[in-house]
Amino acid sequence: MSALSKLIAEQRRRQVRPLILAAICAAVVGAGSTILLGLSGWFITGAALAGVAGLTTAQAFNVLLPSATIRLLAILRTGARYGERLQGHAAALDALAAIRPRLFASLAAAPPREALAIARGDAAARLVQDVDAVETRFVRLSAPWGAGAGIGAAVLLAALAGPGPAIAIALAVALHLVLARLLTRKLSAPAGATIQAAAGDLKSALAAFAAAAPELKVYGAQGPALDRIAQLGGELDALKVRAVRAQGVLALSEGALTGLTVAAVLALAAPASAPLAALAALAAVMAIEAAAPIARAFDQDGAAEAAGERLDVLLRHTPEAASHRETPTRPALRLLGQDLAPGARLALVGPTGCGKTTRLEQLLGLRGAPADAFALDGQDGSDLSPAALRAAFAYAPQDAALLAGTVRENLQLAAPQADDETLWAALDDAALADRVRALPQGLDTWLGEAGERLSGGERRRLSLARALLRDAPWLLLDEPTEGLDPTTEARVVARLDARLRATGQGLVLVSHRPAPLTLCQRTIAVETLSPAAGSAISRAMTTPVITTATP
Repeated sequence: MSALSKLIAEQRRRQVRPLILAAICAAVVGAGSTILLGLSGWFITGAALAGVAGLTTAQAFNVLLPSATIRLLAILRTGARYGERLQGHAAALDALAAIRPRLFASLAAAPPREALAIARGDAAARLVQDVDAVETRFVRLSAPWGAGAGIGAAVLLAALAGPGPAIAIALAVALHLVLARLLTRKLSAPAGATIQAAAGDLKSALAAFAAAAPELKVYGAQGPALDRIAQLGGELDALKVRAVRAQGVLALSEGALTGLTVAAVLALAAPASAPLAALAALAAVMAIEAAAPIARAFDQDGAAEAAGERLDVLLRHTPEAASHRETPTRPALRLLGQDLAPGARLALVGPTGCGKTTRLEQLLGLRGAPADAFALDGQDGSDLSPAALRAAFAYAPQDAALLAGTVRENLQLAAPQADDETLWAALDDAALADRVRALPQGLDTWLGEAGERLSGGERRRLSLARALLRDAPWLLLDEPTEGLDPTTEARVVARLDARLRATGQGLVLVSHRPAPLTLCQRTIAVETLSPAAGSAISRAMTTPVITTATP
């Protein structure tokens, strides 16, 4: 079984009660609908013939019992259909509520090179659209029960008019399912499989162009972007048209088969009474209709299989639970030939592109690190798990990544249990508290997509405040004061220095600006990576430039 199939099987076991109830309700709907229509046909035909036969026959005809039974069946069918929808979708939605977090956790556990290779739009398409396609596997689990009950009731009703009509209905249903399977494999499945990928491509393009909308406007490049979106949209529409045409062919075959079956049943039921012939004919109609959900399930198989393949890629990795026990409380750090005791401060400087940020990302396990790149308390970093590495470091990246949420929600990513006093203290140390207090709802102010309501410098300082909230022995800062005016920068540096003195937290700093460098006792100039080095570790110069500063 694939990873997704195992996950679905697990959710089916967890949702067994609502799924059983949905199956029972589906069986009641299938049998009730068939019997209702067949009995209605018999009743109407019988009543008409009784009326034609004369007043005495009409008065002797039992009207009350069939009409009461018809009303009972109508009520049962309505109630059971509601129960089937309620229980089936409840099971499906509960399962999806468990599947989506598992998918995201697996994506987060993937190696960064693999996880970051998936575009945002494509990732969103997989977590939303592909999972929705898998939802049909749950919703349609009750379909075979409803179809079986409906077909069985139709055969039994037709048998009242003789064995011939019953056999004809059974053969027609079998032929319908075979034709549906062949037609969907030939027409629907290929289109359904490619629709999933095409929709993902379109969402990826939309996400990328939406993020670059200001630049596209400034440079007048909306035209090529719109052309690309139109092209992808046209390809997706063409695939959907193809899928709809396939559904039309399937519906045409179903209608033609229904007509032929009714004609055959009427001919075979001719020796019986007219009411029984009407009953058998309408039972034939309901038998084909009862099998329709299974035929539609065949039509959805292509999309579900494609979605399953795309989701299996995300489920290959098992999430690793972070454990602070894997890392000493205050580990020493060896980096670029420098032995750093707990609480030490080191600055990495060098030209743009020399690999300073890469080094920080290797410390966090966001990039693979070769042997001897760094060590924590004498243990080589390449031997440590990502959970152990991330327990040792708090990180404020150069590109501040904020969620579409409130100030509080963005800060509590680092400290979910932090109270307001702790949050305000971190904001104050990042020289951002006054700005947040001026916002309409303070900590609960909505920041918009990617924190768009804040300036670039404010987003950077909010990212810094978030890193300060993380209870880690080492703090990694990548250009923390870039884009700040000198006055604000001086406040940030002074408050950061005071916080580090108070907490005893170590610091590894990357900066091109002189003010933050005064925080560090040691400064190392990092050698530029050679093209052949790729994402390998940055190497210190043979003779590192080490300066001493008083923080």
